[in-house]
Amino acid sequence: MLTLTRRCATPAEGTESRVLRLPFETRQKSRFRATLTDGTNVGVMLERGQVLRDGECLCAAGSGLVVRVEAAPEPVSEVHSTDSLLLLRAGYHLGNRHVPLQLGNGWLRYLHDHVLDEMLRGLGLTVAFAQAPFEPEAGAYAAGGHAHAHGHAHAH
Repeated sequence: MLTLTRRCATPAEGTESRVLRLPFETRQKSRFRATLTDGTNVGVMLERGQVLRDGECLCAAGSGLVVRVEAAPEPVSEVHSTDSLLLLRAGYHLGNRHVPLQLGNGWLRYLHDHVLDEMLRGLGLTVAFAQAPFEPEAGAYAAGGHAHAHGHAHAH
């Protein structure tokens, strides 16, 4: 089994690299086993506290093999609107619940959750189910996950 132990630069054009397609939940972990798209089994052992991002590359210990990470399509909810205030309200309410969000021009995406879908429909938005790669914002602390160094109560 190949062991991927560090992040590395994107290989030069024409250099062979393999693909590791993962959902967001797995890309948040630092140690796991997975299978490359070509069927090769790998073990990933990285520094803790960082999310693997779509397009990043990992290097195999000893062999120099480069593996490119891809965000796998997964069940997501998507909200599109030309009303920026309404999208801001949606982002506020989802952020208040610490929901990871992927943001785009006129849309937002989060891991599918029927309760959150209904909340946003209650705000007047249309929510659609999709199978799509999920690449949420890293957040102001950019260490991934929900870790942050300030004290506050979470009583909502």
